[in-house]
Amino acid sequence: APGQRLLCWEEVGKGQFLSRGTPGPEPVAPMGSSMEAPAMLEELPPGAAPGKGAHELFGYVGIEAVLDQMRVKTMKTGFEFNIMVVGQSGLGKSTMVNTLFKSKVSRKASQPGQEERIPKTVQLQSVTHVIEEKGVKMKLTVTDTPGFGDQINNENCWDPIIKYINEQYERYLREEILITRKRKIPDTRVHGCVYFVPPTGHWLRPLDLEFMRRLSKIVNVVPVIAKADTLTLEERAEFKQRIQQDLKAHAISVYPQEDFDEDPDDRLLNNVIREKIPFAVVGADQEHQVNGRRVTPGCTLTWVGALPTATSPQPALSCLAVENPMHCEFPMLRDLLIRSHLQDLKDITHNVHYESYRVRRLNESNRVALSPANGLPGKDEDDSNL
Repeated sequence: APGQRLLCWEEVGKGQFLSRGTPGPEPVAPMGSSMEAPAMLEELPPGAAPGKGAHELFGYVGIEAVLDQMRVKTMKTGFEFNIMVVGQSGLGKSTMVNTLFKSKVSRKASQPGQEERIPKTVQLQSVTHVIEEKGVKMKLTVTDTPGFGDQINNENCWDPIIKYINEQYERYLREEILITRKRKIPDTRVHGCVYFVPPTGHWLRPLDLEFMRRLSKIVNVVPVIAKADTLTLEERAEFKQRIQQDLKAHAISVYPQEDFDEDPDDRLLNNVIREKIPFAVVGADQEHQVNGRRVTPGCTLTWVGALPTATSPQPALSCLAVENPMHCEFPMLRDLLIRSHLQDLKDITHNVHYESYRVRRLNESNRVALSPANGLPGKDEDDSNL
C-alpha cells in the first residue's frame, strides 16, 4: 500500500534496525531538492573503479551492531580454550594455572588428597572445567605433563607430547572432512603451550632447546622462567638475556611469532612482548596473614632481612604480590594468554599449525587411502572429495 513498507524501522539507541511492526514514514526530500540519490561524499581515487574502496556513508547504517551480535552469540554458546603446561616437577605449574584463572582448575586441584608420584614416563593428563565471568562461559582444558624431564635419561621425552598434539589435530580433521559433519566441531586442539624453564640462572639446557625447537613448529610455545623469586633482579635480567640469545642462535620461534604479525599495531605490541619473553613469573593462590591483616589472593611471602634466630624468632616478612609488575611478570603472561592474545592464539593454531598438519595429511591421503570405517574415502573413492 502507498506510504507503507513490508519492514519498518524500530529505533534502538542511536541506531535503527529493520523489524516487523507499524509502518514507518516515507523518506522526505529536503525543500528545494529532488528525490534523486545524493552525490558520493568521498571522491574515488584516481583510476579506481566505482564500488571499490571505502566510502563515506550517507548516514548511520548499523554495521557496528555485528559486534553486539557476536558478543550475544558468544555469551550464549561460550568458547573453548585449551592450554598445556610443560616442565619438570616442582616448578609450580599447577599453582600458576590456578593463579591465571583465579580458580582451582589445575590437575592437582582436581585430585585433592591423591599422593603425587613422579611417573617413569611422560604421562599426559587433561582436566576440563567450565568457568564463567560476567555471563561469558569458557570451556577450559588444562593438559599437564607429569614426568617430563624428571628422569636420568630424558631422551625423546617430548615424543608423547608431540603425539598428543597431533592426535588432537587428527581428531579435528576427521570431523571436518566428514560428508555430514557437526555444526560445531569440538575443539580439543592445544592453543598454547607454556614451557617452564628452571631458574638456574645459567643457559638453557639441551633438553629445553630441543623441546622448544620441536614443539614451536606445531604449537604456540610461550616460555616462562619458573619461580623467579629465587633469583635476584640482576640474575633474572642476565638469565633472560641468555635465554633470548639461545633462542635466536638456534632459530627457535616462540609465540608471538614475528612472521605472523598482521598489521603495524600488532607488530608494535608484539615487539614489546618479544623483548620481555621469557616472562619471569611467580605463582600463588592462597591468602596469608601479614601484620594482622589478610593479604589479598595472588600474593606469596618471602623472607627479607635476617633469618629466625633464638633472640629474634620472628623474621621480617615482605609480601611479594604476584599481580604487581614491579615484583614479577605474571601480569604480562596473563594478559598475553587471556586478555589480549587469546583469540590470536586460537587463530594461529587453526590457520597455521592445524593448516600445516591438514595439508600434510591430505597429501598423504593421495598416496595412502584413509580407512572408510572412520567416514573417510576408501581406496576406490575419488581422493578429490577430500
